[in-house]
Amino acid sequence: MPAKGRYFLNEGEEDPDQAALYGKYRLTSQHGPLLLTLLLVAVTACVALIIISFVCGDPSGHQAVLGMAFFTFAAFVVLYVLVYVECLVSRWLRASALLIWVCLMMLGYMLVFDSWINTTSVRAQVPFFLFIVFVVYTLLPFSMQGAIAAGVISSISHLLVLGAIMGAFTAPSIQVGLQLLANAVIFLCGNLTGAFHKHHMQDASRELFTYTVKCIQIRRKLRIEKRQQENLLLSVLPAHISMGMKLAIIERLKERGDRRYMPDNNFHSLYVKRHQNVSILYADIVGFTRLASDCSPKELVVVLNELFGKFDQIAKANECMRIKILGDCYYCVSGLPVSLPTHARNCVKMGLDMCEAIKQVREATGVDISMRVGIHSGNVLCGVIGLRKWQYDVWSHDVSLANRMEAAGVPGRVHITEATLNHLDKAYEVEDGHGQQRDPYLKEMNIRTYLVIDPRSQQPPPPSQHLPKPKGDAALKMRASVRMTRYLESWGAARPFAHLNHRESVSSGETPVTRGRRPKTIPLRRHRTPDRSASPKGRSEDDSYDEEMLSAIEGLSSTRCDPRASAPIPLRWGFPTRPGSPRPRGVRFDDLELGWAMGGVRASGHAAGTSASPDSPCRPQYRLAPIPRARHYFACASLIFVCILLVHVLLMPRMVTLGVSFGLVACVLGLVLGLCFAHKFLRCCPARGTLQAISKRVETQPLLRLSLAILTIGSLLSIAIVNLPLMPFPALGLPAGNQTSLSPSPRAVSRELMPCDLLPYYTCSCILAFVACSVFLRMSLELKVAMLTVGLVTYLVLFNISPCWKSDCSDYSQANLTKTNGTLSSSSLCLWKDLKVMINFYLVLFYVTLIMLSRQIDYYCRLDCLWKKKFKKEHEEFETMENVNRLLLENVLPAHVAAHFIGDKLNEDWYHQSYDCVCVMFASVPDFKVFYTECDVNKEGLECLRLLNEIIADFDELLLKPKFSSVEKIKTIGSTYMAAAGLSSPSGTENQDLERQHAHIGIMVEFSIALMSKLDGINRHSFNSFRLRVGINHGPVIAGVIGARKPQYDIWGNTVNVASRMESTGELGKIQVTEETCTILQGLGYSCECRGLINVKGKGELRTYFVCTDTAKFQGLGLN
Repeated sequence: MPAKGRYFLNEGEEDPDQAALYGKYRLTSQHGPLLLTLLLVAVTACVALIIISFVCGDPSGHQAVLGMAFFTFAAFVVLYVLVYVECLVSRWLRASALLIWVCLMMLGYMLVFDSWINTTSVRAQVPFFLFIVFVVYTLLPFSMQGAIAAGVISSISHLLVLGAIMGAFTAPSIQVGLQLLANAVIFLCGNLTGAFHKHHMQDASRELFTYTVKCIQIRRKLRIEKRQQENLLLSVLPAHISMGMKLAIIERLKERGDRRYMPDNNFHSLYVKRHQNVSILYADIVGFTRLASDCSPKELVVVLNELFGKFDQIAKANECMRIKILGDCYYCVSGLPVSLPTHARNCVKMGLDMCEAIKQVREATGVDISMRVGIHSGNVLCGVIGLRKWQYDVWSHDVSLANRMEAAGVPGRVHITEATLNHLDKAYEVEDGHGQQRDPYLKEMNIRTYLVIDPRSQQPPPPSQHLPKPKGDAALKMRASVRMTRYLESWGAARPFAHLNHRESVSSGETPVTRGRRPKTIPLRRHRTPDRSASPKGRSEDDSYDEEMLSAIEGLSSTRCDPRASAPIPLRWGFPTRPGSPRPRGVRFDDLELGWAMGGVRASGHAAGTSASPDSPCRPQYRLAPIPRARHYFACASLIFVCILLVHVLLMPRMVTLGVSFGLVACVLGLVLGLCFAHKFLRCCPARGTLQAISKRVETQPLLRLSLAILTIGSLLSIAIVNLPLMPFPALGLPAGNQTSLSPSPRAVSRELMPCDLLPYYTCSCILAFVACSVFLRMSLELKVAMLTVGLVTYLVLFNISPCWKSDCSDYSQANLTKTNGTLSSSSLCLWKDLKVMINFYLVLFYVTLIMLSRQIDYYCRLDCLWKKKFKKEHEEFETMENVNRLLLENVLPAHVAAHFIGDKLNEDWYHQSYDCVCVMFASVPDFKVFYTECDVNKEGLECLRLLNEIIADFDELLLKPKFSSVEKIKTIGSTYMAAAGLSSPSGTENQDLERQHAHIGIMVEFSIALMSKLDGINRHSFNSFRLRVGINHGPVIAGVIGARKPQYDIWGNTVNVASRMESTGELGKIQVTEETCTILQGLGYSCECRGLINVKGKGELRTYFVCTDTAKFQGLGLN
């Protein structure tokens, strides 16, 4: 049997087209929405800069900034429109990202130039370049290498330009060096946090893409499994029976997982229905037993399959349904499942065609075989009984009569009853059949019979079109079986389960496409098929897979469904599409809505990062889901703290409060980091087990994780600004050695750093604290918004009420007044006003950017949760379907035979196997024929069959016991149960272990005794007195699978025939065996009683024995 999950692609395998699919996915799901987010922010920033330029004094003093702001505004608006309408393909999208970066750099340098021209602090523009560095990693669609290059260029270029402006290269000073070093630390922090963000987003994107692909593959394989299951079930059972049985299997699998399930009744399900006005045909190949004895295993299987395959074709052409194959006996019914007024004519026509086919075989090969056909018309009960090895069958007195008609028939003729003749409406000429002379039952029941005259017998024979009959020496050298095999192979009958192996069987519903690709799905069996290019349906299968993948990737971000709306709302990258815009080709909303059909993401119609609605069912799962790399968030936040500390140590005045505050936060973050990584630091200390357990729960326990995140983010938001209001005013001390000249440039504003000179660095510290909040990627969006909002409001209040505006601005203005010969320019009067406005602008800019970025990340995380939930659900459905298929296969074929048809090895299509020693058992309930009656009380025999179903089902349940694991049920024939032991090991291995093959005989005796015990229990509950009649024989057999339309596993050989005779000539309540079998049983410790010589049909006089079942119960204990 296939291993569980064998239909899944290996983890290491990657489709050649998967890189292209992933690129398409990144383009539509991340690059596009993130780029739109950045453009929206950039457009808003440009508008804000234009407004600031007009509000702060004379706009003519900011012409460079205004010109660049208008230019970038126009460029960003055009790019926004192009990206929004999807006019830019992947290559141009990256080019547009490069253009955006260049525009932002130009705007940043215009701000630096404007600040230098207007004698404003050029340090105030550091946050803008920090913004550029951060968005290069988080919002622009660069690769990691491209983002690093752009970030490093942005940082180094700003440091070089700022150093040139501040005279670092002409007149270097310690103070300028410390400022540049602080700027470098800020940019380094921006690059590292941006790279951290991009790396984790790429990992999350790849993981979500993997789940997307797996979910689509599982869904596709689920459809294939369903079709294969239906094909498999329909190859054994008619559709009207198989659907009910399949639903019952699925329900039974679900009930196994529910321990509270209680059966609603004491009976097994019965899948039997009554049909009236049908015709039953029984056909037997006369002379086949002699031919079979001359055949090799493969020849026997080929001959049977070709013959019965031909009969199946004849049955299909004549609207007949084959019921079962019993050895060389073939029987079918016309008028099932839909009643046909021509059922009698159909059966007669089929019988004549079968006789003609066998006649052609006889004439072509010289093998003396013929066909004997018996037909009767009446009513039948048809369906399936038992729990294992389902085979569609029919029961009724009319079925028994049709069987008698075949046994009393004439070779080469069609033997019919008067009931059938009455339905023929004189379509065929008949003659008296004299059936009563050949069968006592027909005589007893006074059944008048007829032989149908074949109209073809009255016409001149047509020219022979079959193979010439071998003559002379060739005929003498060639065995009859070889002649039969060679001739029958020319018929070209389909092989068993061939329709399950071909891909066309699962792709008939696909749309034809012209392109061809390699298979993407795993069929039930790898089949040797011709070139794929010759199969349009095969190409359709592969291309439909590609199109489905692409459509799903597009639909992943281009389609959202609002549960409140009556129809899906098409969105493009999370934004509303234009009215009337077409849906992506191939997108099916019912298939691609992932979790939205389950109440997942609800479109909000604005912002690229739409988030799930508050009443989303996935919200609790999303909140409680483990975060595999959560401890990395805390490590990154600690890195940001170190950078903030370095900036303060380099530039800020050294105060006691500075050391105390940073010391406390360092202790807090140290404890948090120690708790997060204790499981790694304390590996060599087993005694710290509790601490290690808590450390491992950081990623799995949401409450602990959330508490530590709030503590960490709150500490960073506080430490970034807490020292600003604590600075001494107006006396301001600087670190030792910081009193050197700030800027020898003529445009330098002061000889030392004033509090207002430090405000840009406090701003950068606050911005870094904001970024620390955003590195907790999978933290709750609402919590991020709350903490960022509280931080923003606090920062704005503290910056705007800072005493430095009062203490420094007047002094600074007075200094400027002196430098300008007593005339205070309007730009100088607005100098500190500009700085205050720019600080507020940068804080709000980062706040808005991080909020929108957090919304987008939150959306991805929720989408990932929905995909995983759907993948898990479909995976469970797929496993259920796989289990159903396994049960179906086990109910059609033995496990080792099923592996032949579904395994990975390219085995031969014919399955045939010879065995040296197999024990065969026939067990019948002869009294059931007397018990079976058809009247209104028992629903025309239906209730009688219900009891037979209980008997067979109880017999089948014994096969589940470990001691009977080597027993294989073959079939049921009416009320006869056929089983064999020793079929699991092929020929050759048995000769190496005689004790084991003899043990099979003892196990079969024990199984027969268990059947008797089961029947006794049924008798007690049903107040009946049924007794079992058992016949057992052992010896060589041939096993194989025959039949194309309804493949059937069976065994043949003299051993099977003798075992059947042992049962038919046996006695009630006894187990009859041959002399050879008796000898082995006595060696195993069983007692046997000699019955004497009995006449066995086809074998003459045979000495048989009865197994003493009372002693066997004790002697067989050793077999357990």
